[in-house]
Amino acid sequence: MSSTSILRDPWRTTLAFVGVLTLLRLLVLFTTPLELSPDEAQYWLWSRELHFGYYSKPPMIAWLIALTTGIGGNDEPWVRLSSLFLHAGTALVLFQVGRTLYDARTGLWSAVLYSLMPGVMLSAGLVSTDASLLFFLSLTLWAYARLVTEAEDRARLIAALGMGAALGLAFLSKYAALYFLAGLLAHAVISREARAAWSWKTVLAALVAFAVVAAPNVVWNAHHGFATVSHTADNANWHAGDLFHPIELLEFLGGQLGVFGPVPFVVLGVGVWMLLRGREAASAPADRLLVCMALPPLIFVAIQALLSRANANWAAAAYVAGSVLTAAWLVRWNARRTLTAALGIQGLMAALLLVSAVFPATADVLGLGRSFKDVRGWDAMTREVTARAEHEQAVGGLDSVAVDNRYVFNALSYYGRDWFGRDGRPELRAWVRTATPKSHAETFAPLDAAHGRRVLAVSRSETGSPEFAADFARFGGWEAASVKLDRKRTRDFAMGVGEDYVRRPRDPVTGLPIRP
Repeated sequence: MSSTSILRDPWRTTLAFVGVLTLLRLLVLFTTPLELSPDEAQYWLWSRELHFGYYSKPPMIAWLIALTTGIGGNDEPWVRLSSLFLHAGTALVLFQVGRTLYDARTGLWSAVLYSLMPGVMLSAGLVSTDASLLFFLSLTLWAYARLVTEAEDRARLIAALGMGAALGLAFLSKYAALYFLAGLLAHAVISREARAAWSWKTVLAALVAFAVVAAPNVVWNAHHGFATVSHTADNANWHAGDLFHPIELLEFLGGQLGVFGPVPFVVLGVGVWMLLRGREAASAPADRLLVCMALPPLIFVAIQALLSRANANWAAAAYVAGSVLTAAWLVRWNARRTLTAALGIQGLMAALLLVSAVFPATADVLGLGRSFKDVRGWDAMTREVTARAEHEQAVGGLDSVAVDNRYVFNALSYYGRDWFGRDGRPELRAWVRTATPKSHAETFAPLDAAHGRRVLAVSRSETGSPEFAADFARFGGWEAASVKLDRKRTRDFAMGVGEDYVRRPRDPVTGLPIRP
């Protein structure tokens, strides 16, 4: 198909591209041997009981998993199923954003660039909060684009209502949605057109719609001591006297090459520089709107990285607007070679990821096995633990199996879902190391005296945890265990039997166990 025929009907081309890619992702999803990561297993665990909030995240991801597993069961593909459809939806919405602000050709390349983002290719095969966040943010951006481009008051009012509701749904997905508010403020400051689009009616409509949708999670947080907010603050990890980490900042910025793609990220940076310099080629009104939406996540998370640390995907919200903006600049600059290079590199990366997901040995051969360690070996580890638990239960009874690591707890919860607590078998519990719980597991399934007469303790450390053992009146010693992940790597842990759990005092300052 020639480039002319591709561009003759950009919307149909976009539908065809997204449809084929989604079918390919579906095929990979239902054939990959890769297991759920501990974070994915935790989200599945949340989905067993639906609430308006959870310990570390808003509720949307649990609702989505409950929906898909309610249709197809609890196997890994059904846990992950929503992500690829959400990313497909985001690509189609970004086409509409590009067409609204620029033209259909820009919409097409916006959808393609977004779909082939390395971060999106990875996220589409997992279940994470980013998938729904980006989908609802794309709807929010589309509604805002309509708000500032519509001339009729009624159309603007409808757009404002839609924007507020979509932002509320993004908020229920991940609190990073609030970066959009910073973008709105920045755009209102620099753009007379943006200020003119707002009236007291549209402001009120957007605020009410957002408040109605977001309120249940705010109320849930208030009733639970703002647990999610506290967890988010803990993640920031700011420590007075240690707030300068330039290497972390460089690693975060380098990581964006692997999230957005090397060529698009460079193009985005060059375009922003040109806009700030007042270059006409990068300073259209729509460009300024999208820059206001793309920069806040990057700026705030870069500051977080400099002060402490930041994961590369924490700024993913930037690339909803960033995909459209990058596509618009490449189209306007007639940068065919650059666009071809971007699509070629990211297409190759996408193919490599899809092949590695179906045939993990490919990643091992390429030296990328470490990247897959979190999605391997959990089922085997669960079998090791439950086999030991069955033996101990037959020998002297067992009240519970307790672990000292939230990742292990999450994985055992999922892969042992048909074993723990069933038919008289022991329950799975989390040992609370510190004075207060630090995870969902420690909050809702803590090891206590009622479950501590005789316990199979499981430690993530291959030598075991002396602090864990010290919380028992009697402990039989740690025994090393291991499961194979790939040709080079193993997951090492330790197991031991403790009797009569008596939690020792914790230090009132540090919260850590006091040494006997």
